[in-house]
Amino acid sequence: MTVDAAPLGEHYDVAGRRLLLHRSGAGGPAVVFLPGAGLMAYDFLNVQRRIAEFTTSVVYDRAGTGWSDADELPRTPDEVADELRALLAAAGVPGPYVLAGHSLGALYARRYAQRFPGDLAGLVFLDPGHEDILQFLPKEAAELNESLKPDPAALPEPTPAQLDASRDALLGLYANWPDSVRDALADKHLREWRTAILETQNFETEVYDQVRAGGGLPDVPLVVLSALGANPYWAQFASPELMGSMLAGIKALHASIAASVPRRGEHRVLDGAAHQTMHVEHEDAVVEAIRSVL
Repeated sequence: MTVDAAPLGEHYDVAGRRLLLHRSGAGGPAVVFLPGAGLMAYDFLNVQRRIAEFTTSVVYDRAGTGWSDADELPRTPDEVADELRALLAAAGVPGPYVLAGHSLGALYARRYAQRFPGDLAGLVFLDPGHEDILQFLPKEAAELNESLKPDPAALPEPTPAQLDASRDALLGLYANWPDSVRDALADKHLREWRTAILETQNFETEVYDQVRAGGGLPDVPLVVLSALGANPYWAQFASPELMGSMLAGIKALHASIAASVPRRGEHRVLDGAAHQTMHVEHEDAVVEAIRSVL
């Protein structure tokens, strides 16, 4: 496969694949961003650049996403953790690291922390996923979650009107990105919209099991940020009362993650923040959380 020309960063060979990594800044500990499902390195360019003002700041695309080589999706947390460690070594980014993981990326960051605790200086989880999430949600939410699982192969292609509307929304979201990055990022999201679904297909079969079996987190500073704005996708199917109960459950779950690192874990709540875009619309809060860990 020929990798698309990347607007920023360089490609490094890792286990026979070319992976994109973009770094800015200097000093340490280096902050490394792990995108959520369907997101890419450049989605986090705004916070990556802010962090680069005071330390080394890194965004990357794992295999099968963004501007890195293709790979079969979904992948396991062990695969992603091993790949990231090899990539950081290939790119000459010295540890220790603060891993800033969003959603699925937070699960991958946890697995990295479990496997390589000596590499870690700290952790920031942005609205993280977790293997025990259903224990914190009402029964109706668990049933709704099961009924809404999509079959990627059965989903129709977006209509031209839907693509145009999505492009406008993406260009608006990334209005402050450099032109070359903004346009390329929007186009890639529109072409590869199934990635978000494919990356989450093995939650119950592999992701949750590997992280659960890995044990606790290392004793490093941790900040957990909760995005507690109403989820527009859930709102199509859940009543306002059920939505409120679901968000309360997520808040409690995230508080328990922070409490799992005694004295060094902190939970912060972003009321009104949207899960997928919290790092764009609440940029200052994300940067401040990373500063606190550093």
